[in-house]
Amino acid sequence: MRYSFRLAELLGHSPDPRRRPGTIKAIVEHTGLDRHQVAALLKNEVKYIPLMALSRLCDYLIENGYCSADSLPGALFSVEPENFWELLARRRRLELCVGVRRPDNRDSLDGAWVVASDSMLLGELLNGVSTLGGTSKHWGVGGSLTRDARTTGEVPHPEHLRQTLVWSPGQDTFAEVTAQANEVYEEFSEASGDRALVCLGSTKSNPAVEVILSRVFGCEAFKTQDEVGDPKTRSCPFFLRYRNDDPHPPSCMAGLKLSANSNNIKPGIYFETESGKWDVCDWDLETRDAAFVFYIHREPQGRLEMALGGFSGRSTRLLAKFLATRAEELWPPVFSGEGLSIGAYIVQFQIAQQEQPKERDVIRTELAATSKVIPLAASVIQKRIEAIV
Repeated sequence: MRYSFRLAELLGHSPDPRRRPGTIKAIVEHTGLDRHQVAALLKNEVKYIPLMALSRLCDYLIENGYCSADSLPGALFSVEPENFWELLARRRRLELCVGVRRPDNRDSLDGAWVVASDSMLLGELLNGVSTLGGTSKHWGVGGSLTRDARTTGEVPHPEHLRQTLVWSPGQDTFAEVTAQANEVYEEFSEASGDRALVCLGSTKSNPAVEVILSRVFGCEAFKTQDEVGDPKTRSCPFFLRYRNDDPHPPSCMAGLKLSANSNNIKPGIYFETESGKWDVCDWDLETRDAAFVFYIHREPQGRLEMALGGFSGRSTRLLAKFLATRAEELWPPVFSGEGLSIGAYIVQFQIAQQEQPKERDVIRTELAATSKVIPLAASVIQKRIEAIV
């Protein structure tokens, strides 16, 4: 069992320099601690903390109204997750966001619908969080338990669950769709306490996915990067090349060209490799498909953002099936540093050929396919994070 230091969460400290005026200075002046030590504590990057420093921090939190005396020093510590489902289940507040389609161009949500594949993925996420991927009955048998769990037998689970709906691209004006997605993200960012925002679907169906990735990688949301001179300069380390008959909303993570000089590339999910070249898990109508899973966990702030979805509806259903049986392959994160951990994976599907395909196969939930998880290289993530930190 490993513990993390949650000073940043208790203070509401944001990693964004624009949102943290004077935090470190105020702590230093009150406690007399070294500025670099305080910065490391806020990032959860210290291996130990002297009792005197801990006492001074507790005094600071009490005197400034951040915590009550009887909750300290326990409130400064939390158990770190040890697998993919625990990462989600340990959040106090879990928000799930999906894109919705408008029925017959009506102005209200009455009759609005969620794509069936996204609904399957949502259901599997809820199942995985509530059962820890089917392992909750074995909780504590060879695994970690918090003090409360040892005495009550309870497994980690969110205290508050919220579902958010956003219009999919094309279901309202571009300005309204983007504004709604930004509002969801800003409301999540401004909230206090341990929390997670999970956005399901690709940017074709859920504009909030676009906002998460643009904020993480420091680029402009809903603006194409198809004309970059070199794919290595793309802000996002993976790229969804639309099919010609797909919706084509402008996106930092999707488009029609990997760069200005790369024309006629196959539809699918492209990703940068450790060598700097780009590889692809391409899409084929009969045999190949792909999905992506991306998350960024800021442990010191108690903040998790996740985006996951398939290149197509078929791969989204296959991703749901994958989560039910092999989610452990999405752990550990591929990059850790600067007070955050990032998981970035492409899941490649090879679909079994059917001897006599039937018309109803289009809605089958038990498609037969082999799956391969491709973690993105830590160096690919690191160079992008360092460029914006």
